Amino acid sequence: MSEITTIGLDIAKHVFQVHGVDGCGVAALRRKLRRSEVLSFFQGIDPCLVGLEACATGHYWARELIALGHEVRLMPPTYVKPYVKRQKNDAADAEAICEAVTRPTMRFVPVKSEEQQGLLMLHRTCELLIRQRTMLINALRAHLAEFGIVMRQGKAGVDLLIALVEDDEHDLLPAMAREALLPLTAQLEDGRARIASIDRRIHAWHRSNEQSRRLETIPGIGPITASALVATISDPSLFASGRQLAAWLGLVPRQNSSGGKERLGRITKKGDPYLRRLLVVGAHAVLRYARRMPTRTGLWASALLARRSYKLAAVALANKMARIVWAVMSRNEDYRPQAA
Repeated sequence: MSEITTIGLDIAKHVFQVHGVDGCGVAALRRKLRRSEVLSFFQGIDPCLVGLEACATGHYWARELIALGHEVRLMPPTYVKPYVKRQKNDAADAEAICEAVTRPTMRFVPVKSEEQQGLLMLHRTCELLIRQRTMLINALRAHLAEFGIVMRQGKAGVDLLIALVEDDEHDLLPAMAREALLPLTAQLEDGRARIASIDRRIHAWHRSNEQSRRLETIPGIGPITASALVATISDPSLFASGRQLAAWLGLVPRQNSSGGKERLGRITKKGDPYLRRLLVVGAHAVLRYARRMPTRTGLWASALLARRSYKLAAVALANKMARIVWAVMSRNEDYRPQAA
């Protein structure tokens, strides 16, 4: 197997498919591997270029193969799909990966470290717990409304509802209804405590990371957004400009141009939806105080609000924030607002 120069590895849960070619591009290896055989197989061959799809477990296998001396490149699955010939199966997928990884115009995904993946898991877990908390609050409000009990919106109203359910010294609720709602209030209190714990852990990591603290100097970006950006965008040099980063996040208009006529639609919403949502939410906060900001960005946002809707202006400002993020990360400098 010493003549093999490039390998396409189609990863899965249990059965992996390997497709290898030599220096002339001729297929020299087609083989199925069980999960337990993957590392021993790559230990027995000379270091080569290995292509993987950036899907579930892709970063783990990339780190393991890099430790064995191989050059590993991760690719988005959507960019590999055009290289699949005819029917889709594991062998065809591995061959397509092997072909795609050698293309000079292919775009690659940087391999994430264990620390980056751990931080992103904190973000995802917190996001899941917040969704579950919202579901519990909605269920609690709906059940109590059946007995004519309606409270105001917000945390204060939810606290009053929880206290009402846990207090058994009144007759506003039947005993059976209180027994049914007590597990919801207990789960709601537990979820709040877990969300607060994860939030403290994210803030602690943010304070210990210089790049994350540097991003916090940008208006509209706090510890949550800054830490998520640093964990996701490990290498800003992969983007040639801030415009490419904004396009990768899906904050640019969708194009349907042909024949020299430009047709622009709504934003593409490609890339990471979590990062895009954080930037748009941060842009909403900046727009609220744009008229008081004595900077060029504040004047630009105020002028945009005068002729466009609030949400459209927020997305445009999120695009500008993404470009500033790229500049700050690329130059390793704090954000310096320009005076109006």
